[in-house]
Amino acid sequence: MSTRNKLQKFAEILQLPNVYENFDPRNPALIGAGGQAVDRRGNWAQGHFGNANPITLELACGRGEYTVDLARQYPGRNFLGVDIKGARIWKGAKIAQAEGLHNAAFLRTRIEIIATFFAPGEIDEIWITFPDPFLKKGKENRRLTAPRFLRQYRHLLRPGGLVHLKTDSRELYDWTQQTFAHQPAVEVLYHDHDIYAKPLPLPELSTETYYEKLHKGLGKTITYTQFRFGPPEVELLGGKGIPGFEV
Repeated sequence: MSTRNKLQKFAEILQLPNVYENFDPRNPALIGAGGQAVDRRGNWAQGHFGNANPITLELACGRGEYTVDLARQYPGRNFLGVDIKGARIWKGAKIAQAEGLHNAAFLRTRIEIIATFFAPGEIDEIWITFPDPFLKKGKENRRLTAPRFLRQYRHLLRPGGLVHLKTDSRELYDWTQQTFAHQPAVEVLYHDHDIYAKPLPLPELSTETYYEKLHKGLGKTITYTQFRFGPPEVELLGGKGIPGFEV
């Protein structure tokens, strides 16, 4: 994509009614259509979607394939895709707008500060779809199943809310299983290192992202992990002391 094309999309994205952005963790106000600042904490369902339906976050949403497809399948739920790449979000936001999917929206921000923009327990479930696995030594803390991210998810989710991780990275999958085995606050409900080797455990897994199609075409298997958090009195451990975790 040319620089000019990207700049055009960046300019257009801030005019779309289904896109917000903010990169400042000190300020919860989001910039919406036309540059208007709004604070959606605790009021996403009514304030943006105009209903009281549960909200699903898609983290590292890329082009928003999961956000858009799930919005089509479940009109009684709200879906919010999160990514830092504006040109990618533009794609999903334009499709949602063209199809009249009023239950789909997007937030351009860093996932490291995602808890800034939501009230505790405001989110019903989270999908993490094909995130960067950060495989270089010393980058473990940047993986989206590292403890610092888990703390944010726990803050966002209602009690018992599910988190889904779908990835082509066997290294990220194995590392996640290993670290979760030492996390008393995390309960793994299901995991599979090759979801297409048998019937899918839930219909939402049939949605394929751009990157999933790319990796499947290269012969890579697709993994899936479903987990939730225990009661708040059970502490989430930091990376220190977890085998294979280096920061």
